[in-house]
Amino acid sequence: MLTAASTVKDRVEGLGLGADDYLAKPFEFAELVARIRAVARRPASPQPNWSTENLSLDPLLRVAFRAGLRLSLTRKELAVLECRSPQRGNQSLPKELLERVWDEAADPFTKTVAVTIGRLRRKLGHPPVIQTVRESGYRIGGQ
Repeated sequence: MLTAASTVKDRVEGLGLGADDYLAKPFEFAELVARIRAVARRPASPQPNWSTENLSLDPLLRVAFRAGLRLSLTRKELAVLECRSPQRGNQSLPKELLERVWDEAADPFTKTVAVTIGRLRRKLGHPPVIQTVRESGYRIGGQ
């Protein structure tokens, strides 16, 4: 919601009426763009639970389990799993994961994705669940 009404009462009412975000005038254009990008990163609809290779994920509750044990994962690690659900049936390059899980300010030459995938692999244990597909990125499961 973009409006001149800027009191706390106005913002609470606007959000209560169903606005995903609320920005009062005057505003900085950079903030508007950042808010639009943040909303655009949200999933269009709740993703379904999925499981593969003794790994299951509940995106709504934001929890993952391996062999019935709850995993202690960071927000970014969970987001990587959400992007790599087996139902998606595709693979992502590290650049795509960087854009979806992090934001536009992330350095495209960073090793952040590889480091996060490495931590995630260690936490997921054996047998390995995340495969590296040469020149295609990563996928979950043996598809």
